[in-house]
Amino acid sequence: MPRFDDLHDPVPTAEAPPAEALGPEIDTTVPHSARIWNYWLGGKDHYAVDRIAGDEYKRTFPAIVDVARAQRAFLGRAVRHLAGEVGIRQFLDIGTGLPTVDNTHEVAQRVDPRCRIVYVDNDPMVLAHARALLTSTPKGATAYVDADLRDIDTILAGAEPILDLDEPVAVMLLGILGHISTTEEAREIVERLVDAVALGSYLVLADGTSTLDERSRAQDRYNNSGAAPYQLRTPDEIESILNDLELLDPGVVTPPLWRPEPLEIGTPQPVESLCGMAVIR
Repeated sequence: MPRFDDLHDPVPTAEAPPAEALGPEIDTTVPHSARIWNYWLGGKDHYAVDRIAGDEYKRTFPAIVDVARAQRAFLGRAVRHLAGEVGIRQFLDIGTGLPTVDNTHEVAQRVDPRCRIVYVDNDPMVLAHARALLTSTPKGATAYVDADLRDIDTILAGAEPILDLDEPVAVMLLGILGHISTTEEAREIVERLVDAVALGSYLVLADGTSTLDERSRAQDRYNNSGAAPYQLRTPDEIESILNDLELLDPGVVTPPLWRPEPLEIGTPQPVESLCGMAVIR
């Protein structure tokens, strides 16, 4: 299996701060995907309801922890490639999730402290933590936009004070398009984002797949729990979202197989997720 030294084991940790400390919109009575994902990655920003939902998911599909870790590791490799080999200095990370380790700005600004990053989310807990924890180097910048993925105009308007949209931007869509119920609408959202950024920009995508029955069963149970549903897609559906773009090698693959870095032991193993990176020409 892949080795992820920079991630902690996903074990229960201390309770997150009281919801009232973060604002009246935080609901701790219903599980939330960002907090469950944080739990699976070993973070501390989750509540009992999230741990219960996360453990229930793991009982049906234990490999979800491998999926979470693999997608997080893919984020790091993708950003290092873009900031390093490609020379991208602007990142628009939509569907940020709760901070853990090696967030987009941290990875990018290790390569070049001048990198500028805009995070987008519509969850009040995510935004509260982002503003407190995701701080930039003095030479670069980070900003946060409160917007739904469907509201492209608000996203772009919020990003413009930090990002020059006439210059190449890396648009990050990791684990977010599953919250769009239909593949057709997901394609439309990607098309609007692609049309809004400069030629030479990049799109980075990762989302969960439905090729294993136990993953689909676990997701169905989660979607019926009252939490915001997440739509697993077939490989063909995910590939169709990127069909009109120029994919970088190795194309659309499971995250551990996207340009894996040398490992001390073992070889990367597939997980129930797909990812890809494309350049916008």
